[in-house]
Amino acid sequence: MITEQSLNRIWEGCLKQERKQQELLYKVLAPRMLAACVRYAKDRDEAEDIMQEGFIKVFGSMHKYRGEGSLEGWIRRIMVHTAISRYRKLKPLVLTDELPEGVTVNMSYSESGLEAKELLTMIGQLPDNYRNVFNLYAIEGYSHQEIGQTLGISELVSRTTLHRARGVLKDKLSRLQIREQYCLAS
Repeated sequence: MITEQSLNRIWEGCLKQERKQQELLYKVLAPRMLAACVRYAKDRDEAEDIMQEGFIKVFGSMHKYRGEGSLEGWIRRIMVHTAISRYRKLKPLVLTDELPEGVTVNMSYSESGLEAKELLTMIGQLPDNYRNVFNLYAIEGYSHQEIGQTLGISELVSRTTLHRARGVLKDKLSRLQIREQYCLAS
């Protein structure tokens, strides 16, 4: 595990255009950045492409990092924006239904015994627009306003999409639990 201080020393070398330090930064952060990209991609190959494109952006905009917040967080944000940009170029997000006023949905899988890997697989099976909004909100911690600005949609569409994504995930979870109960009873 690399410390923030070590990462900052590597970054200083990157700023001086030292290729070995850039390679080291890539090696250290690639597994974590790939994990972030996988959440937005259809498959691992696409995630790797997004990550490569993201690192190109990181090295091309190194001077923009002002030292506010963690370096890893800044790089992760570039990866997420790269994934979203790719998605927006390929397929515009279109939703017209509105969420009824006052509807809120709470999702908790902690009591279900569902493992994180299983949940991530379920999230990965969501339609692209659902997966992107869900990831930005539930995993990256973006607000609906930030999601709207990032994806070029309204806050209401972001809320609607999140609501629908949660509904699909709840349905998948219910079917999984029914299947598990049936298997245990057999």
